[in-house]
Amino acid sequence: MPKIIAINQKYKITMKEIDWSNLSFGYMKTDYNVRIYHRNGEWGKLEVCSEETIPLHMAATCLHYGQEAFEGLKAFRGKDGKVRIFRLEENAARLQSTCRGILMPELPTERFKEAVIEAVKLNERFIPPYESGASLYIRPLLIGTGAQVGVKPANEYLFLIFVTPVGPYFKGGFSTTPYVITRKYDRAAPLGTGIYKVGGNYAASLRASKEAHEAGYSAEFYLDAKEKKYIDECGAANFFGIKDNTYITPLSSSILPSITNKSLMQLAEDMGMKVERRPIPEEELATFEEAGACGTAAVISPIQRIDDPENDRSYVISADGKPGPISTKLYTKLRAIQYGDEADVHGWVTIVE
Repeated sequence: MPKIIAINQKYKITMKEIDWSNLSFGYMKTDYNVRIYHRNGEWGKLEVCSEETIPLHMAATCLHYGQEAFEGLKAFRGKDGKVRIFRLEENAARLQSTCRGILMPELPTERFKEAVIEAVKLNERFIPPYESGASLYIRPLLIGTGAQVGVKPANEYLFLIFVTPVGPYFKGGFSTTPYVITRKYDRAAPLGTGIYKVGGNYAASLRASKEAHEAGYSAEFYLDAKEKKYIDECGAANFFGIKDNTYITPLSSSILPSITNKSLMQLAEDMGMKVERRPIPEEELATFEEAGACGTAAVISPIQRIDDPENDRSYVISADGKPGPISTKLYTKLRAIQYGDEADVHGWVTIVE
């Protein structure tokens, strides 16, 4: 049984207060979060908490040396009333990879799974209804909490999970949007932390993202940091392009391995498409019939065009401004699996009993 701490029932949101169909992609207070502490070289028991804050030493390594990692996944309520969590074992594996990269203790897959399921169960009333267009976003977080002044790993850590109901990541939902290439900034170095899901990568993108939004674009588009010749990432998402019945996505040592992209590659193969992971030179953008950014938050964000203001070029992907047929089919198929509308032949979903 999990240890129960800091339960406060003074204020609870009623479901009548939530407009499920008009949720933004943002934070909403839910009932509980779960926590596991790592002390003296071992993971402790799962604790359940209703407090939204964390007691943290001012010399904690997460504050000074970036010992921080996080994940993002979702739970969905199906037409049959069952709750499904999408690919949680993959998120556990990616977090473990990040832990190896920045020297934090790895949380075993079964402990990760236990914590995710417990967090979802405790907040079951916040899982949006079927066909509302919303889902329950699950945010695992691992931070170094031990006090340290020298640059070295902490001796104590906290793993926690909170959840929040969310609507579409982009206001328009599944619709095409414009992107802009930036050469002023790099998201991550080729041999740096780009392959890990750490907060520093996202902090490095904030300025470029702000400038892109102010110029009317949905996100910035990064080229490789070494030569500025090859496609890297779209904002905080992976890129894919489609042409000649082939799904093409960049192969790079600085790109986060997207679980959504991995799933889409499998679905593309299931549809009889060829899949290629390889360097994509910028000029190849002109040849794509369809293109998109993909990730947990938006699933697929179809790309309308990609502007390159520094070279006075614009790569128009969707002349009519509509998502392409293959992107639409992939998007529809993946969401159908997540909601249980289609068979989960690859064993991607975990049903919460």
